[in-house]
Amino acid sequence: MQRDIVKDRTFLARKSAPATVDDAAVITDLRDTLAAHHDDCVGMAGNMIGSLTRIIIVTMGEEDVVMVNPVIVKRSGMYLTKEGCLSLEDVTRAKRYENITVAWQDDSFHRHVTSYSGWVAQIIQHEVDHLDGILV
Repeated sequence: MQRDIVKDRTFLARKSAPATVDDAAVITDLRDTLAAHHDDCVGMAGNMIGSLTRIIIVTMGEEDVVMVNPVIVKRSGMYLTKEGCLSLEDVTRAKRYENITVAWQDDSFHRHVTSYSGWVAQIIQHEVDHLDGILV
């Protein structure tokens, strides 16, 4: 189900709890909500749709990839950039890394450890920040 985008900074600043198999509806809602915003959005976190669960979805080329309980375990190549967000009105500066490695689970809760670089790495970092209550 498509959800409204949360804009309440107090809510967005809260840390998200680990997701479990009981959070399958959040995955569906993230997919539906991102699909409705594909023209102006390339990633979303659970808290952006009102769920404080550690689930994100990231557009990677033609595919939207759900990452459950993502943790960035390695990073290199720090740079500064500017980012916007559907939940926030302002474009702000953010510290990002060109290369990251992420430990995560897919929507069937199978574990993965994958390296990303460039634009996709930047999107993942933005969404993981959301899960940690960090507002860009």
